Amino acid sequence: MTDRDKTGITSREIVARALSGLETPRVPAGPLAVHICARLAGVTLRRYTSDARTLAECVIRYHERFRPDAVWVSADTWVSAQAMGATVGSTGEDQPFGGIGEPLVRTVADIERIPPPNPMSQGRYPMMLDALQRVVAALGRDVFIVACFDQYPFSLAAALMGINEIMLKLVDDPPFVEALMERCMEYGLAYGRALANAGADSLSGGDSPAGLVGPRLYREVALPFEKRLIADLKSATGKPVSLHICGDGTPILADMASSGADVLEIDHKVDLSLACKVVPPQTALWGNLDPVAVLAQGNAAQVRRAVREALETVKAHGRRRFVLSSGCTLAVETPPENLEAMLRVCRG
Repeated sequence: MTDRDKTGITSREIVARALSGLETPRVPAGPLAVHICARLAGVTLRRYTSDARTLAECVIRYHERFRPDAVWVSADTWVSAQAMGATVGSTGEDQPFGGIGEPLVRTVADIERIPPPNPMSQGRYPMMLDALQRVVAALGRDVFIVACFDQYPFSLAAALMGINEIMLKLVDDPPFVEALMERCMEYGLAYGRALANAGADSLSGGDSPAGLVGPRLYREVALPFEKRLIADLKSATGKPVSLHICGDGTPILADMASSGADVLEIDHKVDLSLACKVVPPQTALWGNLDPVAVLAQGNAAQVRRAVREALETVKAHGRRRFVLSSGCTLAVETPPENLEAMLRVCRG
């Protein structure tokens, strides 16, 4: 039975209405399912993250099995870094891709050598666009499709330099960091526009390393670039744009809300009731079940309890702009019965 059979409107419409603050027949659900799609399909992460057909088929099969309202098209957080010239790979068949070898950027000359962005030819950009188009062709009429443009400028710069190096440069040479972030801005905008053109319903990016620098540096360094990229993506694509920062974002939650993002993806360490109070009602919340202690390590009864608590909290605050999800990416070990329990509560 499809969502249209039950409610009269599709999952895609339910999510879109929720993000717009309109009345919905129920709270939509869109767990952050990425690598778990490969595990459920019985394929290696190496294949999932390097082959468009495989990635798309895994996402489609995941949806066919669990029927979430939203699916995610993402390989890992190194797609843009690779497109910019970073050496990226995995250490095993079932290990996610990451940076390997020396950092791409150490000097101003390294920044200058990074070519202008071209999503049609660089790195895995063409593969990701191909995968997205396949998912859109299979599910796009009925399911809300979130495409990840990987990382906001600070996080992408951290991937290119190394997290320790960028933290030192923030103190020793802020103009250097800003120059690299400007180039990262160009890639984020180009990739986001290409994903929107390929059929994504919304665009999501992460800036988790920015959550490690403290509130002052977040406001001074990361937030201005988030604001610019979000504004540019919204202007260029007309799509909702989301901001994800892992961990306890409580100290910067109000700042995140000021970014202009249509959606804040909040991790489980952020108190949902507090988020409902701090984040303005015109900004949607997407989250925030504990992906490890509850969804991966809990049982179905614990999952149902956590879902009901989240839904009751949101209802108590009168918040319509909400999508139930894991607070961060689902662990590949998440039991299928826990996902089924989560989604069954939302469907009523």
